[in-house]
Amino acid sequence: MSTIAALSFNTDPARTAKTVDNVPGRDSIASKKAFLAVYRVLMHPRCMNCHPSGDAPLQDDDSHIHTMNVQRGPDGKGLYALKCSNCHQPVNTPGLHMPPGNPKWHLPPADMKMVFQGKTPRELAAQLLDPERNGHKSIAQLIEHITSDTLVKGGWNPGDGRSLPPLTHKEFARQFKLWIDKGAYLPDK
Repeated sequence: MSTIAALSFNTDPARTAKTVDNVPGRDSIASKKAFLAVYRVLMHPRCMNCHPSGDAPLQDDDSHIHTMNVQRGPDGKGLYALKCSNCHQPVNTPGLHMPPGNPKWHLPPADMKMVFQGKTPRELAAQLLDPERNGHKSIAQLIEHITSDTLVKGGWNPGDGRSLPPLTHKEFARQFKLWIDKGAYLPDK
């Protein structure tokens, strides 16, 4: 098993340090710094609103609970007549604060909620590395998701009247990959 693959199953900091400290290219300081840049994006409303602690998505830059009592549903696509795709069309609806769009608009499913809201940097980094809590994704699949998934990239095209994450998508993806490449160290807190 490669060092990075081992990391996805190992979130104990003492064991992680022993695993990667003597591997060329690993750098705990650079890795942690890169994740803190990633964390700023993940805590931004464009990401966190779809990764809430409850079953109601959040909305707008103030991350208030979605209107009309919209709920996640088992598949993450809403419940009953309140399906996400009823309002969230394949593209952004024109106009100020109108629903943003994407052909596959949804929250993570109920059995793998991928909660970002309320997580410390350390907690979120550990969750992302753990396939049992990250949607059963390998490190390579996480990188693919961050760099290419149209729903992730949609955070940088949120529609009129919404703020953008604190990094460009390109820089966000670069920092995520740097965190992994430098050893996927967990932040101290």
